Amino acid sequence: MPSPKTVRWGILATGGIARTFTKDLLTPPDTRNVTDILHTVVAVASSSSLSSAQSFIADVVTPSQSSHPTPYASYEELVKDPNIDIVYIATPHSHHYQNAMLCLEHDKPVLCEKALTVNASQAKILYETAKQRKLFFMEAVWTRYFPLSIAVRKHITGGDIGEVLRVTADMSIGADKDFSLSSRMINLDLAGGALLDLGIYSLTWVFQALYHTLPEEFKARARPTVVGTAMTPEPRTGADESTLILLEFPYSTPTGKRKAHAVATTALRISDDPGRPFVEEQGDIEVPAVRIQGEQGELQVFGPIYRPTRYRLIKKGPASDVLDRRFEFEGGAHGMMYEADAAARSLLSGALESETMPWAESILIMEIMDEARRQGGLVYPPSIESTEYPVKLTEKQ
Repeated sequence: MPSPKTVRWGILATGGIARTFTKDLLTPPDTRNVTDILHTVVAVASSSSLSSAQSFIADVVTPSQSSHPTPYASYEELVKDPNIDIVYIATPHSHHYQNAMLCLEHDKPVLCEKALTVNASQAKILYETAKQRKLFFMEAVWTRYFPLSIAVRKHITGGDIGEVLRVTADMSIGADKDFSLSSRMINLDLAGGALLDLGIYSLTWVFQALYHTLPEEFKARARPTVVGTAMTPEPRTGADESTLILLEFPYSTPTGKRKAHAVATTALRISDDPGRPFVEEQGDIEVPAVRIQGEQGELQVFGPIYRPTRYRLIKKGPASDVLDRRFEFEGGAHGMMYEADAAARSLLSGALESETMPWAESILIMEIMDEARRQGGLVYPPSIESTEYPVKLTEKQ
């Protein structure tokens, strides 16, 4: 058996999501039967202080690997490090465009957190820049890479529920207290609101079911229409507190013989499953947050849909068996290692994009969110909507 190939990561930002990703990244790959690649962290950067990067390394990296990464007090220093093979960007999405352009400018491949950018214009420029520089670039929609997601897509393409005609998907967190005005969840300077932070997951499931599973020859003409959008503004900041998007797809999956529809919803104040915290105490009271409905049955995915561990397949018919599958994340990981494995393999193969999260689909989803914001009247500050580079953003990262 050949030795695994090592991929050397630079971690750009030191917040919570960076910590979760890095812990998963350094989970021993053999816990998930991965033998072809090995991840290492060679550099970590904080935009606030060197001590923040040093603390991140001490808390997250050194417990899992013997080699000691280089800490940096700025992102500009990080992208100049010649030892980095790929950079993981973990800043708020308001800053992704500027941070990703910085990496590409220094010829660094990128795995960038979702939502990729604030608007589709920024996303197009990033992908075009990556293409021109022949650099791998991927939006880190981790949910797409789960074994559960792969299994659900296989049911759809295999025709297990017939032609898929309708999808409903909800990602709502049921917050029981007000967010602070500086919170990235409602701060417009950080592109706050439910849509970009949470609604991206609802759209992820819609697109997995009604677009990604289409035959390739359909996709060029399979752009969905935003039939309508409803938004409720957060009373203090104007960020969207809840958003509903009604979509019409010109083709159903898997054969394209019908039209299909989807409803993608997201909210801060209500929950997609109010009984979830009490399942262990009260038994199975989960409700599905995603329903993928076909002519011959439906697939139900249980939330939270950013990290689902259970789905059901229910066939049409009085004596139909129900397939109820549950998944665990190997090695006690959170689940972000799958996207890291996919990014590493694509990078090593010389590919510029991931087949599971291709550039064209990433842009299309950003365009759908642009149209939803247009219909809902949600506008972000010009500095974070801008396609100019470089632009110094004042809000903290």
